[in-house]
Amino acid sequence: MSSKNLVERETWTGKLGFILACIGSAIGLGNIWMFPWRLGQFGGAAFLIPYLLFVFLLGTTGLMGEFAFGRSQQRGPIGAFEKVFKEKNIPFGAIIGSIPVAAIGGIFTFYSVVVGWVLKYFSLAVLGAFHHMDIDSAFESFAGHPESIFWNILAILITLSIVIFGIKQGIEKVNKIMMPSLFIIFILLMVRSLSLPGSIEGVNYLLLPDWSYLLKPITWIMALGQAFFTVSLGGGAMLVLGSYLRKDEDIPSSAIQTAFFDTSAAFLAAFIIIPAAFAFHLDVSAGPPLLFITMPHIFTKLSGGTFFGIAFFLCIIFAAISTEVALMEVIVEAFMDRLGFSRKKGVIAAACIGIVFGIPLDLNMSLFGKFADFITIYLLPLSALLAAIAFFWIYGIERAQAEVNQGALRPLGKWWGFFAKYIFVFVAAIVLVLGIIYGGIG
Repeated sequence: MSSKNLVERETWTGKLGFILACIGSAIGLGNIWMFPWRLGQFGGAAFLIPYLLFVFLLGTTGLMGEFAFGRSQQRGPIGAFEKVFKEKNIPFGAIIGSIPVAAIGGIFTFYSVVVGWVLKYFSLAVLGAFHHMDIDSAFESFAGHPESIFWNILAILITLSIVIFGIKQGIEKVNKIMMPSLFIIFILLMVRSLSLPGSIEGVNYLLLPDWSYLLKPITWIMALGQAFFTVSLGGGAMLVLGSYLRKDEDIPSSAIQTAFFDTSAAFLAAFIIIPAAFAFHLDVSAGPPLLFITMPHIFTKLSGGTFFGIAFFLCIIFAAISTEVALMEVIVEAFMDRLGFSRKKGVIAAACIGIVFGIPLDLNMSLFGKFADFITIYLLPLSALLAAIAFFWIYGIERAQAEVNQGALRPLGKWWGFFAKYIFVFVAAIVLVLGIIYGGIG
């Protein structure tokens, strides 16, 4: 990247805009359909002990590293890796830095398909169609069929219409609307869910601790996976968002707040979905059935269900699009940095990639599953590990910690450097290995 481009690189207007964008990137569909199920299945409140421990020790450490890595180099993954590797005369920095971009590109491709599903169900909620359709078979008759192509493309075009306006006027401005709105609507929906007769059984399912689960390794493994990926670690999105930070912004505080609000959103989603499912004696399951089968059934039985269905799927759109925006920005930044594209040209190129590679996934759910598994089990954890090694080891832990502490109201002590360099990097490697062994833990 030329010095001219470095000078003209955009920045956030302030800490609030940056944090909201990071929260938007972190709050995704995994928070909504995976966290409630794992909380209930792995010991209720007992699961929270390893989960919160991992989120606020490992998750925040990883966030600080990726934020600081991006800010220190003022570039996305490819440029950041290249520069750091070149300083130490290590070859192939740009090639290795391309791995996180490829991982994010893969996520963007299959995630756009899922966002399309959400848009479709939002339209059904608006039309009040849940009362007149076969909910159990509707999803299977839609996903994996040509009709989903339109909704996939619509999801990408909505994302394009935000990212094309850049950091301040696009990503930051939209997240300042979507994130507060998401939390307000989530709180209202939670109050309604908890007011339902029988909802207390769902609360008990979520919170009554079964301490025996703390003696089971699988509980800790799943808590680690959930915590590691819920904050959007992967050497891509958070690194790029951090590259637009000013030097006086407080990175440790930003990381902690991102983890806190991401976890809060997961809790709110759990206390909306699970108590309502118990109130209407519906199956509590993980994955797409929770959103696209269980919840529509609830809205057909709930007084004012059409209104609450619209509100619920609007929240899901906010969560999905905010993540989609961060994913697209990684690809756009790579085009701008490496090929000298304008933002407009980079956005169009990223959208075309998403559409071309997404259409086969629209038409074949088996291919969709295999592609998503490859990216999330192998490529994304590998990317997170590579970013940690590049920043904490190759760039150097002393310089890395100095970058993290620059602008910090409460600078971190030397203990953090030891923890980041040895413990976090080791655990990142363990996450990759465990994901392969268990077929995914994130």
